[in-house]
Amino acid sequence: MNSEHKSGFVSVIGRPNVGKSTLINSLIGQKVVIMSDKPQTTRNKILCVLTLEDSQIVFIDTPGIHKPKHKLGEYMVQTAENTLREVEVVLFVVDATEELGAGEHYILERLAAVKTPVVLVVNKIDLIAKNKVLPIIESYTKCYDFAGVVPISAREHTNLTGLVDEIKKYLEVGPQYYPSDMVTDQPERLIIAELIREKVLHVTREEIPHAIAVDIEEITTRANENLYIRAVVYVERDSQKGIVIGAGGKLLKEIGAMARSDIENLLGSKVYLDLWVKVKKDWRNRDGILRNFGYD
Repeated sequence: MNSEHKSGFVSVIGRPNVGKSTLINSLIGQKVVIMSDKPQTTRNKILCVLTLEDSQIVFIDTPGIHKPKHKLGEYMVQTAENTLREVEVVLFVVDATEELGAGEHYILERLAAVKTPVVLVVNKIDLIAKNKVLPIIESYTKCYDFAGVVPISAREHTNLTGLVDEIKKYLEVGPQYYPSDMVTDQPERLIIAELIREKVLHVTREEIPHAIAVDIEEITTRANENLYIRAVVYVERDSQKGIVIGAGGKLLKEIGAMARSDIENLLGSKVYLDLWVKVKKDWRNRDGILRNFGYD
Protein backbone atom coordinates (compact mmCIF):
# COMPACT_ATOMS: atom_id res chain seq x y z
CA MET A 1 0.00 0.00 0.00
CA ASN A 2 1.47 3.39 -0.87
CA SER A 3 2.70 5.61 1.97
CA GLU A 4 0.27 8.36 1.03
CA HIS A 5 -2.80 6.15 1.39
CA LYS A 6 -5.68 8.27 2.67
CA SER A 7 -8.75 7.21 4.59
CA GLY A 8 -11.62 8.76 6.45
CA PHE A 9 -15.32 9.01 7.17
CA VAL A 10 -17.84 11.06 5.19
CA SER A 11 -21.35 11.91 6.39
CA VAL A 12 -23.99 12.23 3.67
CA ILE A 13 -26.82 14.50 4.78
CA GLY A 14 -29.71 16.32 3.18
CA ARG A 15 -33.46 16.58 3.17
CA PRO A 16 -35.34 13.33 2.64
CA ASN A 17 -35.60 12.34 -1.03
CA VAL A 18 -32.69 14.33 -2.50
CA GLY A 19 -30.92 11.18 -3.75
CA LYS A 20 -28.48 10.37 -0.92
CA SER A 21 -29.02 6.60 -1.18
CA THR A 22 -28.79 6.65 -4.99
CA LEU A 23 -25.52 8.58 -4.69
CA ILE A 24 -23.96 6.08 -2.26
CA ASN A 25 -25.08 3.06 -4.29
CA SER A 26 -23.65 4.66 -7.46
CA LEU A 27 -20.30 5.39 -5.75
CA ILE A 28 -20.02 1.92 -4.18
CA GLY A 29 -21.08 0.25 -7.42
CA GLN A 30 -23.78 -1.98 -5.98
CA LYS A 31 -27.05 -1.73 -4.13
CA VAL A 32 -26.38 -1.41 -0.41
CA VAL A 33 -28.86 1.27 0.65
CA ILE A 34 -32.58 1.04 -0.04
CA MET A 35 -34.06 3.52 -2.47
CA SER A 36 -37.62 4.75 -2.55
CA ASP A 37 -39.46 7.80 -3.84
CA LYS A 38 -40.89 8.22 -0.32
CA PRO A 39 -39.14 10.51 2.16
CA GLN A 40 -37.30 9.15 5.22
CA THR A 41 -36.73 5.63 3.93
CA THR A 42 -33.27 5.42 5.55
CA ARG A 43 -33.76 4.88 9.29
CA ASN A 44 -30.42 3.65 10.61
CA LYS A 45 -26.90 4.96 10.18
CA ILE A 46 -25.36 2.73 7.50
CA LEU A 47 -21.64 2.56 6.78
CA CYS A 48 -20.79 2.01 3.10
CA VAL A 49 -17.17 1.47 2.10
CA LEU A 50 -15.48 2.63 -1.12
CA THR A 51 -11.99 1.15 -1.47
CA LEU A 52 -9.70 2.66 -4.12
CA GLU A 53 -5.98 2.07 -4.79
CA ASP A 54 -4.90 5.22 -2.98
CA SER A 55 -7.71 5.64 -0.45
CA GLN A 56 -10.62 4.19 1.46
CA ILE A 57 -13.70 6.36 1.94
CA VAL A 58 -16.32 5.26 4.46
CA PHE A 59 -19.68 6.89 3.73
CA ILE A 60 -22.25 7.20 6.47
CA ASP A 61 -25.72 7.28 4.95
CA THR A 62 -27.96 8.96 7.48
CA PRO A 63 -31.70 9.36 7.85
CA GLY A 64 -32.86 12.59 6.21
CA ILE A 65 -32.81 15.57 8.58
CA HIS A 66 -36.34 16.86 9.08
CA LYS A 67 -38.55 18.17 11.91
CA PRO A 68 -39.53 15.00 13.81
CA LYS A 69 -43.21 14.09 14.31
CA HIS A 70 -42.84 10.95 16.49
CA LYS A 71 -40.27 9.00 18.53
CA LEU A 72 -38.95 7.17 15.46
CA GLY A 73 -38.53 10.57 13.77
CA GLU A 74 -36.63 11.94 16.79
CA TYR A 75 -34.31 8.92 16.74
CA MET A 76 -33.69 9.37 12.99
CA VAL A 77 -32.81 13.08 13.28
CA GLN A 78 -30.60 12.50 16.35
CA THR A 79 -28.72 9.78 14.41
CA ALA A 80 -28.12 12.12 11.48
CA GLU A 81 -26.98 15.05 13.61
CA ASN A 82 -24.63 12.94 15.77
CA THR A 83 -22.64 11.80 12.72
CA LEU A 84 -21.74 15.39 11.79
CA ARG A 85 -19.22 15.46 14.63
CA GLU A 86 -17.64 12.07 13.87
CA VAL A 87 -16.40 12.58 10.31
CA GLU A 88 -13.67 14.24 8.18
CA VAL A 89 -16.10 15.83 5.73
CA VAL A 90 -19.85 16.36 5.40
CA LEU A 91 -21.62 16.11 2.03
CA PHE A 92 -24.76 18.26 2.01
CA VAL A 93 -26.79 16.82 -0.89
CA VAL A 94 -29.48 19.03 -2.44
CA ASP A 95 -31.93 18.49 -5.28
CA ALA A 96 -31.29 20.79 -8.27
CA THR A 97 -34.97 20.61 -9.26
CA GLU A 98 -36.17 22.03 -5.92
CA GLU A 99 -35.93 25.63 -4.69
CA LEU A 100 -33.90 26.32 -1.54
CA GLY A 101 -36.67 26.19 1.06
CA ALA A 102 -37.47 25.78 4.77
CA GLY A 103 -36.12 22.21 4.86
CA GLU A 104 -32.71 23.29 3.55
CA HIS A 105 -32.59 26.29 5.92
CA TYR A 106 -33.35 23.93 8.83
CA ILE A 107 -30.26 21.86 7.91
CA LEU A 108 -28.07 24.93 7.28
CA GLU A 109 -28.93 26.16 10.79
CA ARG A 110 -27.67 22.84 12.18
CA LEU A 111 -24.51 23.03 10.06
CA ALA A 112 -23.71 26.47 11.52
CA ALA A 113 -22.47 24.76 14.71
CA VAL A 114 -20.32 22.22 12.82
CA LYS A 115 -16.54 22.67 12.52
CA THR A 116 -16.21 19.88 9.90
CA PRO A 117 -15.72 20.99 6.23
CA VAL A 118 -19.04 20.85 4.36
CA VAL A 119 -19.16 20.18 0.60
CA LEU A 120 -22.34 21.18 -1.24
CA VAL A 121 -23.39 18.40 -3.64
CA VAL A 122 -26.00 19.61 -6.16
CA ASN A 123 -27.69 16.41 -7.38
CA LYS A 124 -30.07 15.71 -10.32
CA ILE A 125 -28.42 18.23 -12.68
CA ASP A 126 -29.51 15.91 -15.55
CA LEU A 127 -33.09 17.11 -14.90
CA ILE A 128 -32.49 20.86 -15.36
CA ALA A 129 -31.12 23.17 -18.08
CA LYS A 130 -27.34 23.81 -17.86
CA ASN A 131 -27.78 27.55 -17.39
CA LYS A 132 -29.83 26.93 -14.21
CA VAL A 133 -26.98 25.19 -12.33
CA LEU A 134 -24.97 28.31 -11.41
CA PRO A 135 -27.92 30.31 -9.99
CA ILE A 136 -28.85 27.30 -7.81
CA ILE A 137 -25.29 27.05 -6.49
CA GLU A 138 -25.24 30.82 -5.80
CA SER A 139 -28.49 30.64 -3.80
CA TYR A 140 -26.78 28.16 -1.42
CA THR A 141 -23.33 29.77 -1.25
CA LYS A 142 -24.95 33.05 -0.14
CA CYS A 143 -26.28 31.23 2.94
CA TYR A 144 -23.22 29.21 3.99
CA ASP A 145 -19.45 29.14 3.53
CA PHE A 146 -19.01 25.72 1.89
CA ALA A 147 -15.55 24.13 1.66
CA GLY A 148 -16.37 23.06 -1.91
CA VAL A 149 -19.24 22.69 -4.39
CA VAL A 150 -19.75 19.74 -6.78
CA PRO A 151 -22.70 19.48 -9.23
CA ILE A 152 -23.54 15.83 -10.05
CA SER A 153 -26.16 13.39 -11.27
CA ALA A 154 -26.06 10.29 -9.07
CA ARG A 155 -28.50 8.46 -11.33
CA GLU A 156 -26.54 9.18 -14.53
CA HIS A 157 -23.12 8.84 -12.76
CA THR A 158 -22.21 12.39 -13.88
CA ASN A 159 -19.12 13.91 -12.20
CA LEU A 160 -18.86 11.25 -9.46
CA THR A 161 -15.08 11.09 -10.05
CA GLY A 162 -14.95 14.86 -9.44
CA LEU A 163 -16.85 14.35 -6.19
CA VAL A 164 -14.45 11.61 -5.02
CA ASP A 165 -11.46 13.88 -5.84
CA GLU A 166 -13.07 16.67 -3.79
CA ILE A 167 -13.62 14.32 -0.82
CA LYS A 168 -9.98 13.16 -0.91
CA LYS A 169 -8.81 16.75 -0.29
CA TYR A 170 -10.17 16.53 3.27
CA LEU A 171 -8.90 13.05 4.17
CA GLU A 172 -5.77 12.46 6.24
CA VAL A 173 -3.05 9.93 5.43
CA GLY A 174 -4.32 6.79 7.14
CA PRO A 175 -4.84 3.03 7.03
CA GLN A 176 -7.41 0.91 5.23
CA TYR A 177 -10.01 0.31 7.95
CA TYR A 178 -12.01 -2.40 6.20
CA PRO A 179 -11.18 -5.34 3.88
CA SER A 180 -11.16 -4.43 0.16
CA ASP A 181 -14.21 -6.58 -0.63
CA MET A 182 -16.37 -5.17 2.18
CA VAL A 183 -19.02 -2.67 1.06
CA THR A 184 -21.11 -2.27 4.21
CA ASP A 185 -21.00 -2.87 7.97
CA GLN A 186 -24.62 -3.99 8.08
CA PRO A 187 -25.35 -7.62 8.97
CA GLU A 188 -27.06 -9.60 6.20
CA ARG A 189 -30.29 -9.81 8.25
CA LEU A 190 -30.60 -6.03 8.34
CA ILE A 191 -29.94 -5.62 4.61
CA ILE A 192 -32.48 -8.37 3.81
CA ALA A 193 -35.05 -6.65 6.06
CA GLU A 194 -34.34 -3.33 4.34
CA LEU A 195 -34.73 -4.85 0.85
CA ILE A 196 -38.13 -6.26 1.84
CA ARG A 197 -39.17 -2.91 3.34
CA GLU A 198 -38.15 -1.16 0.12
CA LYS A 199 -40.49 -3.42 -1.88
CA VAL A 200 -43.39 -2.82 0.52
CA LEU A 201 -42.86 0.95 0.16
CA HIS A 202 -42.72 0.58 -3.62
CA VAL A 203 -45.86 -1.57 -3.97
CA THR A 204 -48.10 0.18 -1.42
CA ARG A 205 -47.37 3.68 -2.81
CA GLU A 206 -48.61 6.49 -0.54
CA GLU A 207 -50.85 4.41 1.68
CA ILE A 208 -48.53 3.31 4.50
CA PRO A 209 -45.15 4.96 3.97
CA HIS A 210 -43.70 4.85 7.50
CA ALA A 211 -46.00 2.55 9.42
CA ILE A 212 -43.97 -0.55 8.52
CA ALA A 213 -41.00 -2.40 9.96
CA VAL A 214 -39.56 -5.75 8.89
CA ASP A 215 -38.15 -8.39 11.23
CA ILE A 216 -36.19 -11.41 9.97
CA GLU A 217 -37.21 -14.27 12.27
CA GLU A 218 -35.25 -17.10 10.67
CA ILE A 219 -32.53 -17.76 8.08
CA THR A 220 -31.63 -21.44 7.63
CA THR A 221 -30.00 -23.51 4.90
CA ARG A 222 -32.25 -26.30 3.66
CA ALA A 223 -31.12 -29.76 2.52
CA ASN A 224 -31.18 -28.62 -1.13
CA GLU A 225 -28.65 -25.84 -0.26
CA ASN A 226 -31.38 -23.21 -0.75
CA LEU A 227 -31.87 -20.59 1.94
CA TYR A 228 -35.15 -20.42 3.86
CA ILE A 229 -35.94 -16.91 5.14
CA ARG A 230 -38.98 -16.17 7.30
CA ALA A 231 -39.74 -12.45 7.58
CA VAL A 232 -42.56 -10.53 9.27
CA VAL A 233 -43.79 -7.18 7.97
CA TYR A 234 -45.19 -5.20 10.93
CA VAL A 235 -47.83 -2.52 10.44
CA GLU A 236 -49.61 -0.29 12.97
CA ARG A 237 -53.27 -0.91 12.09
CA ASP A 238 -55.49 -3.75 10.82
CA SER A 239 -56.46 -1.68 7.76
CA GLN A 240 -52.75 -1.44 6.80
CA LYS A 241 -52.40 -5.23 7.04
CA GLY A 242 -55.12 -5.57 4.40
CA ILE A 243 -53.34 -3.07 2.15
CA VAL A 244 -50.00 -4.92 2.32
CA ILE A 245 -51.57 -8.34 1.67
CA GLY A 246 -53.83 -7.07 -1.13
CA ALA A 247 -56.87 -8.78 -2.64
CA GLY A 248 -56.32 -12.55 -2.55
CA GLY A 249 -52.76 -12.03 -1.30
CA LYS A 250 -51.77 -10.48 -4.66
CA LEU A 251 -49.66 -7.59 -3.29
CA LEU A 252 -47.80 -9.71 -0.76
CA LYS A 253 -46.90 -12.19 -3.55
CA GLU A 254 -45.61 -9.29 -5.66
CA ILE A 255 -43.56 -7.90 -2.73
CA GLY A 256 -42.14 -11.39 -2.08
CA ALA A 257 -41.15 -12.00 -5.71
CA MET A 258 -39.40 -8.63 -6.05
CA ALA A 259 -37.61 -8.92 -2.69
CA ARG A 260 -36.53 -12.52 -3.35
CA SER A 261 -34.87 -11.48 -6.61
CA ASP A 262 -32.83 -8.75 -4.83
CA ILE A 263 -31.95 -11.05 -1.91
CA GLU A 264 -30.76 -13.80 -4.29
CA ASN A 265 -28.53 -11.24 -6.05
CA LEU A 266 -27.17 -10.12 -2.69
CA LEU A 267 -26.47 -13.60 -1.31
CA GLY A 268 -25.69 -15.44 -4.54
CA SER A 269 -27.98 -18.37 -3.74
CA LYS A 270 -31.57 -19.54 -4.26
CA VAL A 271 -33.96 -18.26 -1.59
CA TYR A 272 -37.36 -19.40 -0.33
CA LEU A 273 -38.90 -16.26 1.20
CA ASP A 274 -41.74 -16.86 3.67
CA LEU A 275 -43.48 -13.50 4.25
CA TRP A 276 -46.00 -12.74 7.00
CA VAL A 277 -47.85 -9.55 7.95
CA LYS A 278 -48.68 -8.73 11.59
CA VAL A 279 -50.11 -5.72 13.44
CA LYS A 280 -48.19 -3.99 16.27
CA LYS A 281 -50.29 -1.02 17.36
CA ASP A 282 -48.53 2.38 17.24
CA TRP A 283 -45.03 0.81 17.25
CA ARG A 284 -43.30 4.04 16.12
CA ASN A 285 -44.05 5.73 19.47
CA ARG A 286 -43.10 2.82 21.74
CA ASP A 287 -39.48 2.68 22.93
CA GLY A 288 -39.37 -1.07 23.65
CA ILE A 289 -40.69 -1.97 20.21
CA LEU A 290 -38.34 0.51 18.51
CA ARG A 291 -35.42 -1.21 20.26
CA ASN A 292 -36.62 -4.62 19.09
CA PHE A 293 -36.56 -3.32 15.52
CA GLY A 294 -32.97 -2.12 15.96
CA TYR A 295 -33.55 1.60 16.58
CA ASP A 296 -31.58 2.11 19.81
